[in-house]
Amino acid sequence: MTETLPMAGATANVNFAGLSKNDYRGAPSTLCQGCGHNSISNQIVTALYEMNVVPEDVVKFSGIGCSSKSPTYFLNRSFGFNSLHGRMPSIATGALFADHRLKGIGVSGDGDSASIGMGQFKHVMRRNVNMVYIVENNGVYGLTKGQFSATAEKGLSLKKQGENPYMPIDICMEALVSNATFVARSFAGNPKQVKELIKAALAHDGIALLDIISPCVTFNNQVNAFHSYAWGKDHEEPLQEISYIAPRSEIMLEREMAEGEVREVAMHDGSTVILKNLEKGYDTSSRIEALRVMEEAQSNKWMLTGLLYLDTSKPNLTSQYNLVDTPLNRLTEADLRPERSAIDKVNALMF
Repeated sequence: MTETLPMAGATANVNFAGLSKNDYRGAPSTLCQGCGHNSISNQIVTALYEMNVVPEDVVKFSGIGCSSKSPTYFLNRSFGFNSLHGRMPSIATGALFADHRLKGIGVSGDGDSASIGMGQFKHVMRRNVNMVYIVENNGVYGLTKGQFSATAEKGLSLKKQGENPYMPIDICMEALVSNATFVARSFAGNPKQVKELIKAALAHDGIALLDIISPCVTFNNQVNAFHSYAWGKDHEEPLQEISYIAPRSEIMLEREMAEGEVREVAMHDGSTVILKNLEKGYDTSSRIEALRVMEEAQSNKWMLTGLLYLDTSKPNLTSQYNLVDTPLNRLTEADLRPERSAIDKVNALMF
């Protein structure tokens, strides 16, 4: 992954990688005008541009659904793979084993991850694959005319679907209990927070889950719907004020945070997320506290946003294996073929 540098000193139109913002864009969006997914794509473009990431150092993944069209709309210079419904995690795992130097960005949806893909979702979380996993969560199946998804709230009434009788799945809770090392939630209508969380996720060494509530303006945007712009703006409860700071000396604050105090949480690569504690001395390193505040938010019908949980102590998936420095997909036949003496030695042991 190309080292990220501060923007100070870059020209007005070109970053330190020598690229303009247009170098991070993709094809024009074919999604509905006003779709929250488009806003998320724009913030991915801006975050990568400001972090001076070279597009060729990133590989994109998606499954099936409106959300999974999104990688077309950013990083047209990056390789991408649009997989089967719910199967994006296994494709990403294989690709990032093939070239462990790359950073993965996977874009999925509430149907793609919380329904047919839930099994693969939980395994990619527990294995700590080194990628950013974005769920563009709108509570409906937009490509098939707006049926309830697994994240739709109980009692939601849609014109052609009736009333939803089932309790919703909470994407962040599922990630947390599956031992994800970075769990955050945001709202597409809060672009600054979305951008800063994307930056923090990109700097994280391991799986970084971003559940972004992304309103469907066609099928699920009633004022009382939990995944709508109106409800989101009225009920969003940020946990902290987040700013991404480019790499510098690592600083860790050991003691418990007081109200209004600032804590800097260092990533493995030296990048830092500044957390401003607004209340309750929230500790992002505590899984129990993360579960507690999510349960509290759920019972009070709050949209809790921000960095919910962070663990920098666990190695990512590929670092646990004795891989050579050269990516596996770059090894030649000569690199892979054992010497004759080694083959004779194995044969002698077997026979």
